[in-house]
Amino acid sequence: MPPRANQNVDASSQEDAHDEAIGGQIRELRKVKGLTLQDVADAAGISVGYLSQIERNQSKLPIGVLKKISTTLGVQINWFFHGSDVPADEKDIVVRATNRRKLTFTALGIEEELLSPNLSGPLEMLMSTIEPGADSGDYSHEGVEAGLVISGTLDLWVAGQFFSLNAGDSFSFKSTEVHRCANSGKEPAKVVWVITPPQY
Repeated sequence: MPPRANQNVDASSQEDAHDEAIGGQIRELRKVKGLTLQDVADAAGISVGYLSQIERNQSKLPIGVLKKISTTLGVQINWFFHGSDVPADEKDIVVRATNRRKLTFTALGIEEELLSPNLSGPLEMLMSTIEPGADSGDYSHEGVEAGLVISGTLDLWVAGQFFSLNAGDSFSFKSTEVHRCANSGKEPAKVVWVITPPQY
């Protein structure tokens, strides 16, 4: 058995590597959401300098601080633990079905899983599960998006036009158009989306 001192060094190295992975993800998600360091620092109740150090992996990140940052960025804390078991040759390339990052919009009845390895590329791919009766409400943003209905029925509105889509149907539109999706069916609808630039 290795000396206890070596075990501590290994544990410290693993913790440092974990903090490093999280720091990069915080920066990536903050930029995708169009937030400044000041925006996030103010909302999380920490200094800009400290947040900058966290993003650059130059400071330790207590779980309490990570929770505040997660809330500010609109994700669950487990978002940042994605990838801890990903083999080095798969990182930033492959996402295993059992290792997807998830966002759940409880009040809306919509869960989204990130199918892209990260948010730093030019596009993102998502899988939405839209429960019966769920409705996203109207929204718009920069970019373009496309989708494929995998199962169930999707109600889609784009710029005032309504479309009822079934499994196998696909679509594409400019995200700047006011759009909305809902599920008036009796079973959950699953939809794969491709969005550019990333908006998660």
